[in-house]
Amino acid sequence: MNDTSRGTSGRVLLLLGRLALAAIFIVAAYAKMRPQGTTPWSIPSVKTSLLLFAMQVDSYQLLSSSQANLVAHLLPFIELFLGCWLLSGLWLRGSTLATTLLLTGFFGLMVRTYAMGLEINCGCFGPGERLGPKSLLRDGTMLALSIAVTIGAFLIARRKSTVQSIAPAVELQRAP
Repeated sequence: MNDTSRGTSGRVLLLLGRLALAAIFIVAAYAKMRPQGTTPWSIPSVKTSLLLFAMQVDSYQLLSSSQANLVAHLLPFIELFLGCWLLSGLWLRGSTLATTLLLTGFFGLMVRTYAMGLEINCGCFGPGERLGPKSLLRDGTMLALSIAVTIGAFLIARRKSTVQSIAPAVELQRAP
């Protein structure tokens, strides 16, 4: 495999990983804000969903009730923003790094809570999902994907800057 095809394969894998992470974050945000049952979408129904999510955040026993409420009302919008940012492909190193840092925090919190023996709903994709080996494996896999995409974004940016800095020198050597 030559350098060109390796570079193309790397960019394709980076794109697929970035799109997968974007979809995960957008779906997670949607699941937290989605009205419960057959309730139609409205500001009060979203507020109710966020209050239910606040109870899940509070069950981690890490924050005060008011802090858990603040996190629950901000986190879905942060996830939605990150998902859209990843989808856009703009400032890729920043978006992938922010995603990796957020997923590292989520995963660390989940491991801590599981190790404490708390039997709670993780809240990752809305209500009703138990924190256990399955959710830990899923979130660990998402974290590994995010780390790989972040490394890929930094490597591709580094490769681009190296090529751009070499190109003028090559042109100067060709000049008569």
